[in-house]
Amino acid sequence: MLKMQNISKVYQTDSVQTHALRDFSLEVKEGEFIAVTGPSGSGKTTFLNMAGILEPFTSGHYSLDGIDVGGLSDNQRADLRNQKIGFIFQGFNLIPDLSLFENVEVPLRYRGVPAKERKKRIEECLEQVGLASRAKHLPQQLSGGQQQRVAIARALAGKPRFLLADEPTGNLDTLMARQVMELLEEINRNGATIVMVTHDPELARRAPRNIQVVDGQLADFTLYQGVPEASQPVVDTRIKAEV
Repeated sequence: MLKMQNISKVYQTDSVQTHALRDFSLEVKEGEFIAVTGPSGSGKTTFLNMAGILEPFTSGHYSLDGIDVGGLSDNQRADLRNQKIGFIFQGFNLIPDLSLFENVEVPLRYRGVPAKERKKRIEECLEQVGLASRAKHLPQQLSGGQQQRVAIARALAGKPRFLLADEPTGNLDTLMARQVMELLEEINRNGATIVMVTHDPELARRAPRNIQVVDGQLADFTLYQGVPEASQPVVDTRIKAEV
C-alpha cells in the first residue's frame, strides 16, 4: 500500500539545514492499522506530510498503491491525494457556519461528485459515525467528540483506501478519545488502511503495530492485542533506518 525507501527531508533556512527525516524506510501493507509515536520534533508530522503527499521529499523513493509519487507532477499528486487518501486532523477543521451535511459535502464538491451521489455518500458516512440525525446541526452545537466524528465522516465520504490521522484524539477527554478510537478500529476492520500519529500511550497500545520515530528515523515494534503483558515478546526498540 505504502512503501518508502531511504526518504530524506531537509529544510533549508538561510545557512541552516534541518534534517527532519533521515534515510526513512517503511512499508505499510493494505489493511494495517499503525500508530506512530515519538517525542516532539522527532519527525512524526513530517512523515505524515510525506505520506499524505502534502509536501515533497528531498531524496529517496515513495510509492503509494503501486504509483511512484516522486515521478508525478503537482496536478498528478493532487489527483492521487484526492483519490486515495483521507485526512483526520486534531483540530477537526470544520467550517463553523456550515451544517454537518455541508461540511462533509465540501471535499466531494471539489472532486466533482454528482449531487445524487454526494447525498448518498454523506448520509451513509454520517450514519456510520452515529450522527445521521444531526445532519442539519452546526459544529458548535456538538461536543468535541462529535465534531471529530464529523471530521471522520468527511474523510470517509471520499472513499479513501488510506486514512492519515494526526492526533485525532488530542483535543478530547479520555472517554471521547476511546469512542473515537473504537470508530477508527471499526473503519479499519471494514478494510481501510490507517496510520495514526498519537501521544496517547493507551491508544497506541490498541494499534496492532507501533512505529516510534526518533531523530527522523524508526524504531519499529509490534504489540499483540489480547496477549498478557508478561507473555509478550521482548521488543527491540533500537533505532534502525529500514523496516
